Amino acid sequence: MSRLKGRVTLATVAGTAGVSVATVSKVLNGRSDVSPVTRARVQEILEKHGYVGRRPDPVARDTVELFYQGVLNSYSVEVIQGVLDAGEAAGVEVVLSSRPPHPGRHSAGRAARWIRELITSGRRAVVGITSELSDADLAALSRARLPLVIIDPADVPQPDVTSVGSTNFAGGMAAAQYLLDLGHRRIAYVGGPPTSACNQARMSGFRNAMDAAGAPVPKDYIWLSNFLYDEGVAGGSMMLDLPDRPTAIFAGSDEVAVGVMEAARSRGLRIPEDLSVVGFDDTQVARLASPQLTTVKQPLREIGAVAVRTALQLAEGNKVDSHHVELATTLIVRGSAAPNRHASIAVS
Repeated sequence: MSRLKGRVTLATVAGTAGVSVATVSKVLNGRSDVSPVTRARVQEILEKHGYVGRRPDPVARDTVELFYQGVLNSYSVEVIQGVLDAGEAAGVEVVLSSRPPHPGRHSAGRAARWIRELITSGRRAVVGITSELSDADLAALSRARLPLVIIDPADVPQPDVTSVGSTNFAGGMAAAQYLLDLGHRRIAYVGGPPTSACNQARMSGFRNAMDAAGAPVPKDYIWLSNFLYDEGVAGGSMMLDLPDRPTAIFAGSDEVAVGVMEAARSRGLRIPEDLSVVGFDDTQVARLASPQLTTVKQPLREIGAVAVRTALQLAEGNKVDSHHVELATTLIVRGSAAPNRHASIAVS
């Protein structure tokens, strides 16, 4: 089947399928009075040509689609709570869904089907958490005029995609500088995916502070995987088994930091006497750790709330001041970091 040229309308789909416009409309709206053969034929054409339609106006009930890719963790739970709180305040329902990425040659049809489902359900806007969307997804959302806001994009933010995050670079610098001020020079980084935009920013801030202090970071002092506890255990184990192990580790998330602390304990090392650890996020995990975790706080609930408010503002046809918003991070000092006992420099 060749792809239709120009703008695809209900009439062009109906003509290609050999049915009436009313029949195509019934298929789009999930009506049951269409034969299975005809329905399959129309759906095939709709998916082939990426037809998504537009959001009906008005809708019976205002809803926002919140989707998340990956495993739920302490970080995502905090963000989701912020989204739910903001939705309740705005009188908007939030529908949470999990949508794993689906790369491949059929992504245009899959994207169109996804957007049609959102339109049929009356979604006003879409919010994604640490999500990576294909070009087909973005094109389908644009055609449907469904506003999109991404929280902590999985890749480098695109100029035409609105996103909300935190000052990750400044947070990475603050964590490294705090450890440097405690007299540490052998400081390692255990972080998230190498392609993650927030991870890149945190690591860049960390390296910037280390370079400014004249403390080069050996290649073995960098571990990049995922922002999960098990990766913290694995990365921490690798670092602590080095002949010249670090005296401090900056972890890219609180869960990673707690994993690093477990790796240290399993080797008979004490926190913070033998190893200082600093995390990132300031989730409940940081407060439940023993000792409690020194960490870089990003306002996760407020990030979720700003994303919802921004999405609703776009849904109203209003412009936003910036396509990428960063909320400030703050270093929270607790008990997991201490002065380096073997430092040869004075600690302020």
